[in-house]
Amino acid sequence: MQNDVAAVVRPNGSSKVLLVCEHASNSIPEQFNQLGLDEETLHSHIAFDPGAWDLSIKLSVLMDATLVHSSASRLLYDCNRPPEATDAIPERSEIFDVPGNKNLSKQQKQERARLFYEPFKQLLTDTLKQRSAVTAIVTIHSFTPIYNGQQRAVELGVLHDSDTRLADQILNLASSHLTLDTQRNQPYGPEDGVTHTLKLHGINNGLLNVMLEVRNDLLSTDTQRSVLAKELSELLTRAYSACTASSAALGDAS
Repeated sequence: MQNDVAAVVRPNGSSKVLLVCEHASNSIPEQFNQLGLDEETLHSHIAFDPGAWDLSIKLSVLMDATLVHSSASRLLYDCNRPPEATDAIPERSEIFDVPGNKNLSKQQKQERARLFYEPFKQLLTDTLKQRSAVTAIVTIHSFTPIYNGQQRAVELGVLHDSDTRLADQILNLASSHLTLDTQRNQPYGPEDGVTHTLKLHGINNGLLNVMLEVRNDLLSTDTQRSVLAKELSELLTRAYSACTASSAALGDAS
């Protein structure tokens, strides 16, 4: 399944975990004239999440998991934001101005949402309906090691909103699978508006859900991505199993 701005990989995957990568691509259709940005900027972290797409694909293979991803740059529209969010179409990202997003009218913003957000949202919704066995959503992101001049020590962020179940298990098991500095709701958290997909498609559907943020210097090479994908696939599998075992125990107790 796919449309012009979003697609599904491994639609018949056997895993009960659905993977999502909202910031997989830096692609911008020709009519948007690169939003007035140069090539170097379009290949930086403001346009997409470097390494997240390849990591997601590797996880999809290792887990035999269905993957839904956006095929357009988050600068056109950030699919992890609702239309009412002020940063859904950013006029400025970190230190970079985005000329093509300046002074957009209400109608122009609505058109961006129609073109890029609604098809992604619908595809993810339809995929969940068709993959009725799925009981968990994991979204894959990466973040820059230096933001606004500040070095970030965290290497893996485990992000959640009000539903902490899967995040709790990942954090409990992380030290036995990873050597990374792993932290809860870092370098972002719900207060930063980053849990839209988790809330809309996970919590609202009663699904386990978590967002993984990997520092992108740890995804620079194929070897790094392959090693981390193997570690994360094993960690996610164990954490998911622990969650489902806990749920089963609670069911038996009641």
